[in-house]
Amino acid sequence: MYNLGEQFEMNHELALMNPKQIIRGQKYRITVLTERLLRLEYSETGNFLDVPTNQIWYRALPECKFDKKEDNTYLEIETSYLKLYYTKEKPFYGGKVNPMSNLKVELKNTDRVWYYGHPEVRNFGAPGTELSDKHGKVHFRKALYSIDGFVSIDDSKTDILNPNGTLSPRENEAIDLYLFCYNKDFDLCLKDYFAITGKPALIPRYALGNWWNRNITYNDAELKTLIDDFHRYEIPLSVLLLDKDWHIRTYEKEKHLMTGFTWNKELFHSPTEMINYLHSKGIRLGLNISPMEGFYPIDEYYEKAKMYLGADEKGVIPFNVFEPKIVDVYLKLFIHPLDAIGADFFWIDYFDKQKIAELQALKHYQFYDMTRNYKRRPMVLARNTFVAPHRYPVLYSGKTTVGWETLKKIPLHNLAAANMGVSFWSHDIGGYFKGVEDSELYIRYVQLGVFSPIMKFGAEAGKYYKREPWRWSMKTYGITKNYLQLRHKLIPYLYTEAYKYHQFGTPLIEPVYYQYPEMVDDPLYKNEYYFGSAFFVSPIIKKKDYVMNRVVHKFFMPEGTWYDFVTGKKFPGGRNYTTFFRDQDYPVFVRAGSIIPLGENDNPNDTTPPKNMEIQIFPGKNNVYKLYEDDGVSDLYRKGFYLLTSIDYNYMPNNYTVIVRALEGKSGIVPATRNYKFRFRNTKQSKDVIVYFNETKLGYESYVEGPDFIVEVKNVKTIGQLTINCKGKDIEIDAVRLINEDIEGIISDLQIETELKEKVDAVLFNPELTVKKKRIEIRKMANRGILERKFMKLFLKLLEYIDQV
Repeated sequence: MYNLGEQFEMNHELALMNPKQIIRGQKYRITVLTERLLRLEYSETGNFLDVPTNQIWYRALPECKFDKKEDNTYLEIETSYLKLYYTKEKPFYGGKVNPMSNLKVELKNTDRVWYYGHPEVRNFGAPGTELSDKHGKVHFRKALYSIDGFVSIDDSKTDILNPNGTLSPRENEAIDLYLFCYNKDFDLCLKDYFAITGKPALIPRYALGNWWNRNITYNDAELKTLIDDFHRYEIPLSVLLLDKDWHIRTYEKEKHLMTGFTWNKELFHSPTEMINYLHSKGIRLGLNISPMEGFYPIDEYYEKAKMYLGADEKGVIPFNVFEPKIVDVYLKLFIHPLDAIGADFFWIDYFDKQKIAELQALKHYQFYDMTRNYKRRPMVLARNTFVAPHRYPVLYSGKTTVGWETLKKIPLHNLAAANMGVSFWSHDIGGYFKGVEDSELYIRYVQLGVFSPIMKFGAEAGKYYKREPWRWSMKTYGITKNYLQLRHKLIPYLYTEAYKYHQFGTPLIEPVYYQYPEMVDDPLYKNEYYFGSAFFVSPIIKKKDYVMNRVVHKFFMPEGTWYDFVTGKKFPGGRNYTTFFRDQDYPVFVRAGSIIPLGENDNPNDTTPPKNMEIQIFPGKNNVYKLYEDDGVSDLYRKGFYLLTSIDYNYMPNNYTVIVRALEGKSGIVPATRNYKFRFRNTKQSKDVIVYFNETKLGYESYVEGPDFIVEVKNVKTIGQLTINCKGKDIEIDAVRLINEDIEGIISDLQIETELKEKVDAVLFNPELTVKKKRIEIRKMANRGILERKFMKLFLKLLEYIDQV
């Protein structure tokens, strides 16, 4: 058996099931993997599979409780979640007349029943290979989340993984099905799913920053100019993706080859120096690759590869991902030299709907080949291939058309990805090609990207595609700069949430319909989502009212107390709201008591654990946030090289205490000392502040900035306990959001005479006038010619919202 290397080896013992959990006959085998998960197998020959497949790697799960009753004919299995009935040795399918006559599974405490062949039509689905097809239609496939509370995964035809990590077709003809019966406990369904398919990968820390990709033929000088521009315009950048033209693409009459692994020295005179330059700026490099066309004589190691592999009549060495020897040569001669000079990861730019299995195998080999070096954490960028996609981040949604219709699809796509346990999916910010470049659309794309798992710019080569923020107006540039800077500051929070996803299976994005299923088809609210443990986002996906110069945005706020992340305005939950958002505003909210760690390094591109941290704390509730940090680029965290820091917030209306202390891990992972800025949101000046490190009293600086009270402490050791206590009478600001204040802001910004604004205000906010009389007075102003009709329509519209108060 061909040896690809120990990085691909599979431990087959982990695929063996606990014998105590197996019930077996001559033609069937039923295994209780967990109280919610069954493996159902049927084979006419009695041959069953006990090795890992490309999809299911682990079956040696802890023993769980179940009851079994059986006689010579019937079998019953019962757990806390389900009850199975099976007529022994019969095929699972009972026929068209009564399909559940031989096998059925009841979901306990419900009236729902699963049987083999069940249509499972109440499944919410997950995204396919692209955002939408060329006709704009979105295609979903069956996922794990269903309001039935059950779902099946058919593993009957999946390739098997050999001990050396190579793939082989299944030989046994058998039904091999995994049935999840979780009722409303979808988080436990994900836990079971990750237990048998493998944990979600922990992506490198730099992947959570801002990505840049353009289908442009860059050279050394142009790349340096690009990086200088990002620096000059104060836009952080963490990832540079080079498209196909980084390598030689011309061979004889063929001028646009996708394949190629040799640097184009006419463009990049010294690739090593170029990569070192990027790394010195804190930027990581991803390279576009696709070996599917084979290996051509243009490649540096072609002749050496030809010593091991045969070429066709054109001199091309064919590539076959299912031939281990070819894969071995490909990795060692074409990929490893790129690794050696510092390429950080690869973008597998290949997509053929008829050859999804080939891409899946290539992703697998490409990703796990990176694990041979513990100093570099693996990551690939590629299309979805449906087989345990959480193991191979990051997924790519393909080339999308510039336009509002594309933007509308992105939140729905990201939410549906969570239905299959996937978090990291990238979309080209601004859209990839065609359409019309529009500043408002661009701003909304950037804002959504900042509050998405991956923030990736991407576009076609044309010079009129404006993805650089500085190519827009000063207003658009200023707004997008602030949001892109915020994205990098959020990395401590995002990385901690990414670690929770990796370690515990908690997705970064959770649709609002998980908690409120009735909203799944609601056009106003179905796109809302939780973003990590603290944030709630209601995306803006439509154009603004140009007279008002704001988007009229309706959203639902979940139960609890929430605060606008930017303004600090309070929103009591469990109800609907209408708010007016300017271009610079975005509906992002945080829970009461939220602790948001923000970071900043001297180099704005640097995504390593920061020297300077701002801890934003929202009032209203006690909370503990456990900040996770490691080096962000290696797999040393698996060996204990990480640091978990507790940020403990003890809340009372007039007395706040914050304790920051290292809980577990090793020193040397983060800077030895940090500068902390504690921003207590919606808080007045506290006259009584005490700061301690361990038992030593420390100096500090405190001041008020807008509605926030800030305490700064410099050069604090990161190993030890920092305690801050703030006391004062009535120091909390109860900043409940008032719609009348929003409307006053709209009137203030209108280009009409100030005296006219006063007259309109006197009508709109007159408590003695009914809404009907207010409308009459506004119309009178228009009829007398002192108010333009477009403004009349605006004020009549605003009265609808004032009436809601």
